[in-house]
Amino acid sequence: MSYRDQKKYFEELRQFEAKFSSSERREYDMFLKRHKDDEDLDSLSFRRLQEFHTKYYINRERKPFIDPFAKK
Repeated sequence: MSYRDQKKYFEELRQFEAKFSSSERREYDMFLKRHKDDEDLDSLSFRRLQEFHTKYYINRERKPFIDPFAKK
């Protein structure tokens, strides 16, 4: 676990904060406070953050853009 990985998870989860349940929100806020204080998360906390990430963040592949109005 590194600070860079931790930062990536927090940036990607930022848009899903509204979807968290109340207990998840409390936990996430605690992790975020520790992150803002430049503390590294311990292994259990980081694992929990990864669980949030896999639960809420969906990485979809983007299809290549095909312009329907392009001349052939």
